[in-house]
This record gives sequence, C-alpha cells and structure tokens, in this order.
Amino acid sequence: MNSEQLFVELMHARGDSEASWLKHVLSFVSQQVCPLLTEPAPAAADDLLTGAVLSDVCVSLSVCVVKTLQEITSVTHTLPVSYRLVSVSELVSQQHLACVSHLSWSTNQQRAWAREAELSLPGIKALPWVNLLLIGCLREGRGGEWRLMNSSGSVRCEFLSLSPHWLNRLVFLPHWNYIPHNALGQDEAGGYVEVIGSPVLLSPGPEQGLVPADGRGAELIKAVGVREAAALLHIRVPGQRASVCGQVGSVCPLLVVAGTTFFCFTLTEERHTVSVLVKENSRLWWSQCVCVGQSVCVTALRVCVLRGWRGNNILCVTDQSEIHTNYTPAHTLMNDTHAESQSDTPPSLMLHADEDVSEEAESEGESGRSLKQARVISYQGEVTEVVSEGAGLYVIDRKVGLCLAYQPTQRRSLRAGDCVELHNVHFLYRPCPDFLPSMLCTCLRSSIRVTSFSRGGGGPPDTTCPGDGALPRLLLETNRGVSEYLWTCHLSTRLSHSLVPSVLKQQQCVCVLSWKLMELMWGRERGRVRRRDIYSEMLDESHTCPLTQYSVDPAVPQYVSVSELVLSLQSDCWSSVSLRSLLPLDGSSLTSSEINAALAWSFWTQRSDPRDDLHIGDTLRQRPLLLVGILELPSQMSESEHTLQLRDGTAAVTCIVTETSEEEEGGQRAAFNTAWIGCLVCVHQFTMVTERFLQSDFPSCQHLDQEQFITHKHCRVYLQFSLDHLHILSPSVSMMTLLRQRGVATTGEEEEEEEEEKERKRRKKRREEADAPHSASSVSIVFRVEQKGGLAWRNMGDEGGGVVLDFTVRVAVIGPVVSWGRDPKNVPMTDREIKREEEKVDLVFSGVSARWFPLLQPGCYYRLVAANAQDPSVLIGCDGSGRSGMELHTDSTLQIQSDWRFHTLTRPLQLHTCRQPLSPTVLSVSDVLDCSSELVCFQGLVCDRISLNNRTSECGHTRTNTGVRLTMCDRGGRSLKVYLDLSHTPYPPGLLPGNTLRLSAFQRRLSRTGGVYCSMLPVSCLSVVSLGDSRSAPLPPAPIMHLGPWALSGEQSGSVGQVKGHVVCFLFVQLQWSCSLCGTVYSQSCSSSQCRSTTSVFQSKAKLVIDDGTGEAHVWFSGALVRPLLGLADSQWEGLQRALRVKGHIRVYPRGRSMVCDEDDPLLHFLSAVCSSDVVCRPLTLTCRKHNNQRPEERRRFSRGDRDFMTRMTLPLQLTCLTVTPDVT
Repeated sequence: MNSEQLFVELMHARGDSEASWLKHVLSFVSQQVCPLLTEPAPAAADDLLTGAVLSDVCVSLSVCVVKTLQEITSVTHTLPVSYRLVSVSELVSQQHLACVSHLSWSTNQQRAWAREAELSLPGIKALPWVNLLLIGCLREGRGGEWRLMNSSGSVRCEFLSLSPHWLNRLVFLPHWNYIPHNALGQDEAGGYVEVIGSPVLLSPGPEQGLVPADGRGAELIKAVGVREAAALLHIRVPGQRASVCGQVGSVCPLLVVAGTTFFCFTLTEERHTVSVLVKENSRLWWSQCVCVGQSVCVTALRVCVLRGWRGNNILCVTDQSEIHTNYTPAHTLMNDTHAESQSDTPPSLMLHADEDVSEEAESEGESGRSLKQARVISYQGEVTEVVSEGAGLYVIDRKVGLCLAYQPTQRRSLRAGDCVELHNVHFLYRPCPDFLPSMLCTCLRSSIRVTSFSRGGGGPPDTTCPGDGALPRLLLETNRGVSEYLWTCHLSTRLSHSLVPSVLKQQQCVCVLSWKLMELMWGRERGRVRRRDIYSEMLDESHTCPLTQYSVDPAVPQYVSVSELVLSLQSDCWSSVSLRSLLPLDGSSLTSSEINAALAWSFWTQRSDPRDDLHIGDTLRQRPLLLVGILELPSQMSESEHTLQLRDGTAAVTCIVTETSEEEEGGQRAAFNTAWIGCLVCVHQFTMVTERFLQSDFPSCQHLDQEQFITHKHCRVYLQFSLDHLHILSPSVSMMTLLRQRGVATTGEEEEEEEEEKERKRRKKRREEADAPHSASSVSIVFRVEQKGGLAWRNMGDEGGGVVLDFTVRVAVIGPVVSWGRDPKNVPMTDREIKREEEKVDLVFSGVSARWFPLLQPGCYYRLVAANAQDPSVLIGCDGSGRSGMELHTDSTLQIQSDWRFHTLTRPLQLHTCRQPLSPTVLSVSDVLDCSSELVCFQGLVCDRISLNNRTSECGHTRTNTGVRLTMCDRGGRSLKVYLDLSHTPYPPGLLPGNTLRLSAFQRRLSRTGGVYCSMLPVSCLSVVSLGDSRSAPLPPAPIMHLGPWALSGEQSGSVGQVKGHVVCFLFVQLQWSCSLCGTVYSQSCSSSQCRSTTSVFQSKAKLVIDDGTGEAHVWFSGALVRPLLGLADSQWEGLQRALRVKGHIRVYPRGRSMVCDEDDPLLHFLSAVCSSDVVCRPLTLTCRKHNNQRPEERRRFSRGDRDFMTRMTLPLQLTCLTVTPDVT
C-alpha cells in the first residue's frame, strides 16, 4: 500500500472529493514542507526524523495538518475541501489583489465581518475572502525580518505578537491577510503576509518554562535585576557575561549606520534603567518580539563601550544571547503579573487645548511665534486616514494626527483601519494650522506596535510624495522643525493637485518644490533644529530630540490655488459690503440719480498679509496668503485678454504688475521684461482687488435693501503686485539668461556651478555653429519703443476678422535684420545687430498678437524674433543684413504675426541714443495745468474715481461702465480731472485710488468756465506704473491757500486748497424736502404733476462769508456739512426735518428778510437766530474747491442824493466746501 492510499484510509475519506483533496494535501506536504525537514536549520526536525522514513514523516505530518484543520473548524465528520493549500511562490506570483483568509469563517460570518469593516471606515472596501491555506517554516530574514518559507520560496510576515520560540518551527496560519507587491502603495517586493493571531505549531519544540530543554536554565536562574545590572556597567570585566531581567521601557527602531544594522531597547525596574544594544545579525529579529511593558530576560550580555554616546557603557548582545519574553520570576509572580497587565495595555490618552497651552508655552518669539515644550505620552488608537504615506502622516481616531517622519521608514506602512499602540511619542498642540490641532510625533525613542491589522484594502497609492520618502529624506538632511515639515507636507499635497501638469513633469518632484518654498518662507537658517545625536536621543534618561521643543506660529503662510482665491473673492464681493456704506456721509439726502450713480462702481482691496491691512474686514483672517503659478501672457487662443496672468492647474487670474525702473533708482514702472513669461513663481506680497459694477434704479436710500431695484451686477477680480516681490521657483530659459547676465545663481546650489560652466561652453560651441548663414532658422531685429498707442476694438471689415483688439507701437529700429541658427531669445546684443542710424517703423498688433500689449513700454529695447523663418524679408520694411534693394520707407508698417516673439534686452551702453531723453516727455499734473500743449503725456496719482453714467458696453464680453472720471493729483496736491470713454476700449483694470498712472497722448482741454481737464482719444494709452493703497498711504493734502492771493490768481494756482479763517456771517440757508426722482419740492406729495413718486429726501444748502485776514470769500455748503456748521444736535436737526414736512421748504437770508416765508414763521426766527449766534461765527479750517466760472470784477451803480456813481468792484471769491474741521485755536 503506497503512502497516498495509507493516508486516505487513515483519514477515512468520504467520497472522491475528499480523497482527491487528501491526496493534494499529501502531495503538497511532500513537495513543499518535508524538504525543509532535511535542512540543518530546524533543530526540531531531528527528533521528528529519528527512526522514521521520510515518506512516513510526510504521511504523519499530513495527518497532523488535517487534524489541525478539523480542530480549528470544530468539524470532525467532514473535511474543508473548499480550502486549498498554496505555496509561497504561487501566492506571490498569482495573487495580485490584497485578500484575507480565515479557516473557521462561515459565509455569514464573513459578510458580517466585511460589513462591520466598511461601516467603521467609510470609503474603505473590505478585503476579499479567499480559501487559501499557508503552511511553512518561520525563518529569520534580512534586517530582522520574519519570513514564512517552503521549498518554493519565502514571504515576509508581520505579526501582532511574536514569541521567540516560533523561529525555525513548522507552522500553519489559520487567519492571515496578504498584501501583494505595489498594492495600496506598498513597495515591498513580493508583498507580505499579515498573521492575525498566533500560528499553529505543527512539530514539537523545547519545553516552555524556567528551565529550557537545552540546559541553559542556569543562566535564567542567575539572572539579575536592572538595579544590579546598572551597577555592572561601571565595572567592565573582560569575558564577563550577565543575564538581566526587567520590564521593557522603550524599544527604538532599527537603524542602519555605516552599513551596520542595530536597535536598542531599555529595561526598567522601579527608577533604574539599563540599555541593551542589539547589533548581531542573528538577533535582529528580536525587534519584533520586544514590546513596551513586557517582562523579559536576556542572557549572555556583555558590557561594552558605545562610541559616540559620551563614552557610556551599555549592555550588548552576544552570539550566545537569548531572549525570554513574559518572564516572571517565582519570587515576584504576583506583583509582576499585575504590573504586566497594567503595562501591556496603556490607557488611551487625549490631551485638549485648555490643558496644554498654558503649560507648554515657553517663550514668545517674533511676530507672535512661541516656543512650546512637547509632552511624552503613550497612546492607543485606530488609524482612520492615511494623509501621506511617503511623508509619514496619518490620522488616528479622526482627532489626532500622527507624524512618523523623524523615524526611519517603517517596514510595513500603516493602513486605514490599523489599530496601533504608541509609546514614548511626543504630543504637540497646534504645531501647524494646516493639520489637526493635536499631533503625535515619533522620534528615535518612540515605538509603534500594530495591535490589530486593518480589515480594508486601503486607498489608492499616494501620489503627493514618492514612495522613497523624499520629504523625510530632506528632513534628515536639513534638520528642520516639525512645524516647517508639516507645512511643507501640506503644501506638497496641495501643489500636486493645483500646479500645471507641464510644470509637474519638469519638476523632479513636487516635494522638492515644496521644500524650496518652505526655505523661502522661513529662511534657510530659521526653523532649523540642532544636529541630531541619535545615541543620546535613544538612550539618554533626560530625553532631548528635535521634537522636544517646537514653534507655534498662527500666522504662517496659507497656500491657496488660483481658483480658490478667485471664487472666494467673487463670493465675498457682495456679501461683504452693505450698499449703504458705499454712499457718502450725506447719502440720505441724495436723489435717486445720485444714489444710483454712486453705487454704479465701487472697489474692495485686501492685502495678502492681513497684518498689512488696516480695515476691519480682514481681522478674521490671520494668515498671509501664498500663490504659486506661471506668469504668462494670455493664451494664443484668446483674442479678448490683454493683461498678464498668473495661472496654475486650476484657473488663471488677471494681474497688474510693476517692476523696478532701470532709469530711476528705486522707482517703479509698468512691467517691461518678457523674461518673466513662463517662470514658475511664488507670490506672497500682493493685493487682491474686487471691482463691483452695479446697475440699479433705487428710488431712495430707504430702498437699498430691496434687490428688485437691481437690474444687473457683476464684478472683476484681479491681483496687483510688483515683480520685485516674486520668488522664482523654476525660471524660464530667458530668465536664466538674464540672471546669468546679472551674476545671480539660478538654482542657489554651489555644486552646480561647474556643470553650468561646462554647459556654457557647449552652448557657445553650438552658437558658433548655429550662427552660420546656411543653417538659419530664425530672423530678428532690435528696436527701441518710442511711443505706444492705445488698445481698442477694431472692426476688420472685409477681412472677415470681426471685431478684434488692435494697437500700434512706434519704434526706432537700431539695426538690420539678422539671421540666426536658433532662437536667440534675450541673449545680449551683438555688434551685427547695431548700426548708428535709426529708422522709424510702426508695428501693428491685432488679434492674438495684441497680447503683447502689457509688456511693450516706451524707452525699452526689444528683439523681435520670427522663428522658423530663413528669409529676412518677412520683416517687411527692415533692411536685411547683406541684402541689397531693400529700403526702409518713412511711413513703413509691420504687421506682427501671432507666432512672433518679443524679448526684452538690456540697454546697450555703446549706443549714443541711450543718452538722449525719452520721448515724449512725461509731465506732472502741475505741468499739465500750466502748459499749453494739446496732446500731453503725464503721470499722476489717482485720488478719486467716479462713474459718469450707467450706460454699459459689452465689448470684450464684459459689461462695464463706459464713462469714467478720474481725479489725478501730484505731490503738491494739485488735481486734474481726466475723462475716459471706454465704449470702444477693453476695460482697463488698476484704475484705483492710490495707484499711479501714466497717460500718453491725452488731449488737454479747457472747459467753458476755463478749467483744465483731459480727455481720452482713440490713440490714448494708459498704464499703471506704481501700486499704492489709499487706506495705508493717504493722499497728499491740499495746499494752504490765502483768500486774497487766491482770488487774484488764475487757474494755474490750483482749484482745491485749505483755508483757515473766521465766519463773518451767513448769507443764505435753504432746507427743503425734494422728490427723490424729479428733484422738485415735496410737500406731502410731489409738486410735479408728471411725477408719481412717493419718496422724498431732505436737502440742505448754506452760503456764508469767511475772512482769513487777506481777503473774504463766499463759501457754499451742502448736505451733511450744514448741520455741524449750524452747531445743531442730531435731535434738533431731526426736529427741523419733521417741522418742515408740511411746507416742504424754507429759505432764510439772515442779513435780510425771507422771500418765501412770513415773518411770523417760528422756523424762520429760529434759523435766523442760529445763523446770527456767536456759536456759528467761529474759526474754521475748510478744504474748498474754487469756482471756475466767476468773473474777476463787475460794474456797480450807487446813488447818493441827486448824484449817481458808477464803479468797478472786485467780486468775492466763490468756493465750495468739501470738508470742515473746527479750528481749536
């Protein structure tokens, strides 16, 4: 009878299926398991093979296997034929999905298990159930691994709890998970097995107890406690070995230093502690057997000196050392058992903000930064989220963050659903505002033990940080603090979703980009911790590590994507403002047309750093904002955009950009350098602007809360910043050339200089080869911009282009057409590109080419490159180098093609034209007021802006107000009105109070009253040359004027000034209820028969005489200025309004009689008394505007007796008061 028949009969097979299944079991054991018994490694195999034939051993082992299966399933009358024994090689090669196997499960039990797993962690799918069985021998692997081996191969095993007696034993695994290679982001080749519960031993082993079978019981009996072992460390005796028992206080992770793998753990007894060093390769597997709180006994230890740890002695494991877990000496049985039960399960500890902040705060640093001391605690919990596996960030119990970056990478990555036990971890409160407030961070003394494996398959692989742990590796190299590291990890996650895909391909890793940003924000030295001393960190009783102290800064930069920023500004556009707040102080007295005109346009600005903002709306946001994107021109597919843009992978936003002027030291001008195009930049100092446009028909200010009177509203969102406040993260090719010319390193890494020098030589060689005429692939010209025309919508007519953007630039070409073998971009000018004579050419930009409008500035030099062109004649009107018959015409024009490129060049010093002043001359506001030119180019500060009407234009797909009036002023306080007609022009952003504008080719005009103002022409061009803020930088005050000289002066003296004088008398006071629609008198109803309005507004006017000692002036007051001028309280003013409801209006002439009301009217007497009182006739400081329509003098006739006299009298100066300040002197 052969072995198969013998085995089938011994197991009493019922039917062919069971017989076939038993034959498979015997075959598997014979082929995969029994060959292991002939190897010398397992010592227990010798007893099993004594006096027996290998085939009989296989049968006996197969019987043992089957009986074990029946015992586990609690079924003896049948066999588990649905399960199949699988070899390790088959499992690794064929099982590509994570799975779970449980021998004793029924179908209902498995479904309940899967349902419970998926309910506990929403979004996590439970592991699928497979009917596979694993049998093999547990062996030691590399680096302290435990591996399950059969004759086909081995696989790494992870255990919840390990016994050292399982090593080299045949085992059966009744319950296990398998995580294959690269599943769930695992990098372990071949995957690994998670052993749930204890394996079943299939062969007898040594006796368990105080006296082992190998005769080494004497070493256990002679074991000393930690107190005695600590004394041995001070006396080093050569050849001495000691056995030490104690409770495990800490377990350090495996480290590899200089090619040596080791780990340490400490034994404690009361207040005494000794450290044990394990560096023998044959004992590294102890790292999975030792757990904090266990009572262990370690034999054959020797005292050695650990170099690098201040010369301290330490206990070291030898080749003869053994470890015995759960060791309990007889004389301390009761006490140790109780202690073990307490320490094996540390209590779950959760700290709250009210408990920690006051105790942890150590010192207050700059800008609100504080330093805190971290606590060392133990914690139990469940991993509920994997934030970033590569960065070592997790969430426990949905409340606590976990950072493993300060430890070596774990052999097994944590999955959502794992239950973990943490010892000697640091508790930090609010180290980073982008993470959970409570954070647990592990150092080299911390230990992590998985107490329950996850039931779920986890999520997709982590893409925010590579599996090799780029961020932890950078952390190890630079010694950064935990606050900076957490901020960098969050930024890495955000950038991986928001950056342009092309940028992500160019960057070697988004983690490196995030790290560079962190160093820019914190500085290369700020935030560093001292160099780590690994031995002190693991072994010193007074524990110090990078996590002991950490910084807390609630104002760390907050990264936002462009789409988030734009959507936030758009949503807050109207919700953050009250329409009543947009009206002036006397808004209640405005008529319907005045209210709607005041609401037609408004703006709201916010600084990226709220500490720079002064208005209350930003106090809720404490953190400065941070943007990352590519600075670029509008896309070639767009013909309606004409501004620079900042774009990331989510959206693009319009930008108003300035940069430092080359002519004026420290001065600003509109952006002109094309090298910025294509640069990946970080913007951290910027202003967010929201312009509101509202079309409404509000009858009065009482109806502002009724939205049915709003016919249309929209907003425009854009950014304002200076290029000087940008950080270049990835320069464009042109920017790299520019930085090299300026002597600035492009990468900041010194080790790349040599490689750059080699690359420079290679480029020079290629340039020499490429400059050959026969290999020309592009042509170019160099020019200087003389004048730039305005951008406008043009009708292409018969050309079929429709309405497109168009503008013209007048340039001076300083050289011939040059052929290149490559795109020269912005390399310095060569001698062959320059000639002394200049030729004027008009460059015409239309359609897509109009996108170059924001970067072409007068006085700057550019190179125009026609790529992929070998014929110089494509640049029509320009002389070709070495070609005859081509002459430049005085009126020549050049139509710019959409694929041509412009590159800004540095000013060539060898040109004589560089010393000539720029044309046209830029005037100031005062110069415009005093000059007589018809076309002017001037620069000034915007101090006010209003919309002239509610008419809108839809040119450029945007509804905007077509009429705008700007009030421009200079440092002297003189002001000038500028009128813009935007009906045929794309809406220009940046026309805000506080910004400085340059206006070119504007028409200077005189009003009918003789006032000077400027108006826009079709060729007019305006640009923002300097950014400001009307709130943080107040406008220059109006100049102090004396009434006498002011009355005799002309328009050149200014139209607005400050006057200090004394009120002589009142000439006129008028109070009136007016219809809010037609403006007529409203006496219980509108006096106009054609108006059916039921709303009215209260209006007031006054005229008085003021004297400052040099002359007198008649000053007009209106609206909210009249009440304080009369010195009336709010209650008195409201009483006047109620008393006037019936009559509707009253006029008072204090120096005469009322021409409307009777003399017995009490209101007349009251107002006359008020106007004549000493309270009203007092010193005042006024800001006034001078009337332009007054005559200098008039003829007056006087009669004295029978004679008439005719004389000329100088008329008093006529002023309108803008503001009133009582003179306290």
